[in-house]
Amino acid sequence: MKNLSWQIGDVKITRVVESELPVVHKYSFLQQATPEALKEMPWLYPHFVTPEGAMMLSIHALLVDAPGMKLVVDTCIGNDKPRALLRGQKLQTQFLEHITEAGFSREKVDAVVCTHLHVDHVGWNTMLQDGKWVPTFPNARYLIGRTEYDHWRDAQEGETVEIMNDSVEPIFDAGLAQTVAMDHRVSPEIRLVPTPGHTPGHVSVMIESRGETAIITGDMIHHPCQFGRPDWLSMFDADQGAANARRHTMFNEWADKPWLIIGTHFAAPTAGHIKRDGAGYRFEA
Repeated sequence: MKNLSWQIGDVKITRVVESELPVVHKYSFLQQATPEALKEMPWLYPHFVTPEGAMMLSIHALLVDAPGMKLVVDTCIGNDKPRALLRGQKLQTQFLEHITEAGFSREKVDAVVCTHLHVDHVGWNTMLQDGKWVPTFPNARYLIGRTEYDHWRDAQEGETVEIMNDSVEPIFDAGLAQTVAMDHRVSPEIRLVPTPGHTPGHVSVMIESRGETAIITGDMIHHPCQFGRPDWLSMFDADQGAANARRHTMFNEWADKPWLIIGTHFAAPTAGHIKRDGAGYRFEA
């Protein structure tokens, strides 16, 4: 899968894919997104919906190369971790080779941001080495939202315990993690934007350079169809009412501006602009 890149002033943003997959309605987390309803938004085709009506999704990291800063935003699922999302299987991908090809070898990464602490956003925080989970990026500051971490740190049951144990706590044990406010500034060009709802401490990432702007959404939106239908609810949103309200607020703010919106789970071409379209919006990739 080809890496995609975008230039925002002095900042280069590169998508590195771990996996892409179609999601049919029977197994969809967006139950309102039926094949018939999706057809009412012809702009979704051919990139984001298949002719058969399956939604295309991508799990990828975004590499942000800014002056004096190499940042990784969200770290996918990771190798060697059997997850329910994978039906208990372990991934064995060439993700690290792909980010090295993009100029982000493990040792050169300065910082890592997790928009939230779900399974497909923290996996490559760590890697298995000699039977032990160690930080993948040994010279990076891992910036973890304080609100988000406080919410998940005391999990006592379910897969969250495993996720914290193998993908989050080892970076704290190594002294590389830093809990930050939801509006933390990472560098002169990069800052976090609070977008709670999907999880209590969810953030998006805003990049601003030389008068240009890009936003990495995180999971405040999962699929471009939610631009057209902001009220469509995701079963993965912890607070569906708050997530719904946040989508309306942010879409209204972002629409009709020359801001590049980069979806954390959008299939290629992944980035585009939001335009007002009747009572909703459309995504022009």
